[in-house]
Amino acid sequence: MKTLILDGSHLNDDTSRRVLTSLQANLEIPGWETQSVTLRDKKIGVCAGDFYCWMRSPGLCNTDDDNRIIAEQVIQSDLVILLTPVTFGGFSSQLKRIMDHLIQNISPFFTTINGEIHHQKRYERYPNILVIGWMDKPDTKAESVFRHLVHRMSINMNAATTVCGLVTGTQPEEELTTQTGLWLEAIARASSSPIPVLPTENFSSAEATPVQRAVLLVGSPRTQKSTSASLGGYLFEQLAERGVQTETIQLYTSINSSERTKSMLDAINGADLVVLAFPLYVDTLPAPVISALEKIAEHRKLNHTPIRFAAISNCGFPEAKHTETALAICAEFARQNGFSWMGSLALGGGQGLVGGTPLKDWMDARSPSSRRSNSQPHPLQMGSPFPNPPAT
Repeated sequence: MKTLILDGSHLNDDTSRRVLTSLQANLEIPGWETQSVTLRDKKIGVCAGDFYCWMRSPGLCNTDDDNRIIAEQVIQSDLVILLTPVTFGGFSSQLKRIMDHLIQNISPFFTTINGEIHHQKRYERYPNILVIGWMDKPDTKAESVFRHLVHRMSINMNAATTVCGLVTGTQPEEELTTQTGLWLEAIARASSSPIPVLPTENFSSAEATPVQRAVLLVGSPRTQKSTSASLGGYLFEQLAERGVQTETIQLYTSINSSERTKSMLDAINGADLVVLAFPLYVDTLPAPVISALEKIAEHRKLNHTPIRFAAISNCGFPEAKHTETALAICAEFARQNGFSWMGSLALGGGQGLVGGTPLKDWMDARSPSSRRSNSQPHPLQMGSPFPNPPAT
């Protein structure tokens, strides 16, 4: 039996050390081989979203770094254990960086699972999964979102059995050892954790005031040529026509420079409305986007000025509902960091439908004057509109 532990904790996280100690005490079983990987110590580049691992070099990421080795270790394991601080109800950016690369272990072709479109398997067997997250204190909403993410991820990782464990506060190591032992026993019994329900979103009930300045955060590696930029850009064109001062920031080019990061944080501080537009990566936000949100959250500890926050997500699946967990994480981020949650928009088939074309051009090309078929839906009809639109 092979067990692979992927530690997605940040530096100086004592809970990670205690959870690892408790796991090792339970995994000292004759015949079991256990390997632990501290992800922050590995060279793992950002997933470029280029689909090379599907189309040009099937099963192998185009980036030649430690992600290739870890992806192979995952498939060769019987059990993969993921460790992460619960980050806005989701994974840490450290863990998500390798999760984004694991699409090389599945096929680009589609299949149907429980009435939903998912990707086909690339290999005959896949490991079982145990995910252990930790929070400083109990948080029912964040816990529900986290459990839902683990469930959705298990479908796309083709895990036969998936168990989600949560640690809160500073539990003694003896208690942690008992807990981890129970979670491992559940794996051995092939007893997956129950399927959770996402919490109901609470939208801002504050009296709406006109938006004067809005910031669009584009969270796609394709930057200006992305579907995310197209969708968010169209919204911001409408805001600008109504006299709103707008600014667009590309997250992928902002978070690796201290100067650009400071500019991003300053822009957010001066905004009435922030909109995050991003593609779905393995059931949630791309790792660099999570990293940006972590930086924003740290900065917001010093400045809790009320700001409205909304999100736009697109996915490659035809069903927009695949984005639900990611958008719930966005709502959690807003709730935990003093933003007023204004709602979200979801688009299925984003890359195939829009493909980074500016939305105005997209619609002009499909207008009646361009012989657009009346049966072809407007792209935004594929998802759901803002439940509570930002005031203009």
